[in-house]
Amino acid sequence: MNASIKIKDVIVALEALAPRAYQESYDNSGLLTGDSSAVVTGVLVTLDCTEAVVQEAIDTGSNLIVAHHPIVFKGLKKLTGSNYVERVIIMAIRHNIALYAIHTNLDNVMEGVNRRICERIGLINLKILVPKTDTLKKLVTFIPKQNTQEVMAALHSAGAGQVGNYKNCSFQVTGTGTFMPNDAAQPHIGEAGAQEEVEETRVEVIFPAPFENRVMAALRKAHPYEEIAYYLTSLTNENQEVGSGMTGELQTPMEPLEFLKGLKVRMDVNTIRHTKFTSPFIKKVAVCGGSGSFLLPKAIQAGADIFITADFKYHEFFDADNQIIIADIGHYESEAYTKQLLQEVLTKKFPTFAINFSKTVTNPISYL
Repeated sequence: MNASIKIKDVIVALEALAPRAYQESYDNSGLLTGDSSAVVTGVLVTLDCTEAVVQEAIDTGSNLIVAHHPIVFKGLKKLTGSNYVERVIIMAIRHNIALYAIHTNLDNVMEGVNRRICERIGLINLKILVPKTDTLKKLVTFIPKQNTQEVMAALHSAGAGQVGNYKNCSFQVTGTGTFMPNDAAQPHIGEAGAQEEVEETRVEVIFPAPFENRVMAALRKAHPYEEIAYYLTSLTNENQEVGSGMTGELQTPMEPLEFLKGLKVRMDVNTIRHTKFTSPFIKKVAVCGGSGSFLLPKAIQAGADIFITADFKYHEFFDADNQIIIADIGHYESEAYTKQLLQEVLTKKFPTFAINFSKTVTNPISYL
């Protein structure tokens, strides 16, 4: 492996896809053990981190395990090896193996877990089922008119102005900026002690909150003024690129039984627990990788004909209330292709070395 590639470089690539800021409040994504400055000797991608997976990392010479589910989910008060969580942590530390989890933040991004399920099923017109709020910010700044294009190019390159399927979005209006530099100033325009009037462009751009540092760095680097006037505002708008679950449509409506038979093949599922068929055809589909019963009302509200997820309890199936088909395909099965997604992302970013795909089946559930 290239000696210049460190664990923190892999983390940067992963969090460019799914910023940790997008994880749920109860989650524990991120680097769980290990030194981020260590040189990567190998990466092993898995859904869960178990003792068998750590042994596989040892056998393949991988010192970084990237898992979807965090092995440390609740607080640890001791490390005595009394349960599998403690044993995995001890084993990883003993062999200098870093553990990194990318969980609900990967669930919540447009290019994440749910999109992979939709692609496996063959859905089109994909949308986040429940968009998140409070994940966007707005920047307002003032730029000399002759420098506007240059500064805007820098802001757009940093990720500002991306709205759904549209990029380089902004609002601009021209006005007059006034200022008087003092004796200590080194003005780009004007002289100390002289009142100045400059034709400026007021610019407004929206960007994801996790991009704030790089957007502001781009502004400071590209803007010609010594002192930059700007406002940053947190928005409560829905972010259509981030949130729980996803909806999509079949190109051609299918009969429910035909659809479920195809679903078993496409998702490599042995068993599907489902409610009774409520309509003759399925057109709109809602999905949620992992435990998604909390999204059932939203799936019904969205007009989905079927909701594909996992971990429904017996009494929760009644909540379909003849308005939708619930299809529980199993937790592991719904997220199994997350490993493939992570491998593809890392291989594209680091094409000079192999990202090892864990061969360990970590599904704790067996079927007869």
